Amino acid sequence: MIGWLQGLLRDPWHQANRYGAMLVVADVGYEVQLSCRQFAALPPAGSLLALHIHHSIREDAWSLYGFDQRQERDLFRELVAVSGVGPQVAMGLLGELGPRELVRAIIQTDLRRLAQAPGVGKRTAERLSLELRSRLQERFAQLAGLDDPTDAALGAELVEAPGVADLGLNGGIFDEVQLTLTALGYEPLEIHRALRAVAASLAASGAPAVPPDSEVWIRECLRWLARAVA
Repeated sequence: MIGWLQGLLRDPWHQANRYGAMLVVADVGYEVQLSCRQFAALPPAGSLLALHIHHSIREDAWSLYGFDQRQERDLFRELVAVSGVGPQVAMGLLGELGPRELVRAIIQTDLRRLAQAPGVGKRTAERLSLELRSRLQERFAQLAGLDDPTDAALGAELVEAPGVADLGLNGGIFDEVQLTLTALGYEPLEIHRALRAVAASLAASGAPAVPPDSEVWIRECLRWLARAVA
């Protein structure tokens, strides 16, 4: 298994949404795929280059993915472990956001920002946050700039924020509420606090069932947010 390569940079290439280069090591050329951000930062051809490598082995292909930092490679491995997120989507996320911004977006459930990456829709964005935010908070807090007391507390609250199952919402309504409130300018932490407060209020009122209409949730969240900032 290849985990690191150092050699001479040769033949950078760009095909559609894929970027890469050949790395010549001991007279052997290794084709390595890169994120578009990594590709843009490549030194001139013929320069010495070292990369941390994720070596993907499948029945029909062996592929190498290169990263200048080990943490970025480890983050890539976390991404591809999520159902529905393949190597190309993971490289697109890292190319669009970069490691620091990507970790913050996942921990803070910034679905709008995640969905700006190629191949990432709102369903995939939500799945990334739901499956990874707790683990990334533990592993990559320093990378994301969440290692000071204020940001760490914010990150911890987001990790404990309610999700679809906690609120009794189906995925479509949960997505619509979050995306609508985000579009109105509210931050992920504000949205999570509002959802939790509205859910608690509904439970305390003895309501027979969770409202199935996203408009009800949006209206109640907006009322709570208006009171919170008043």
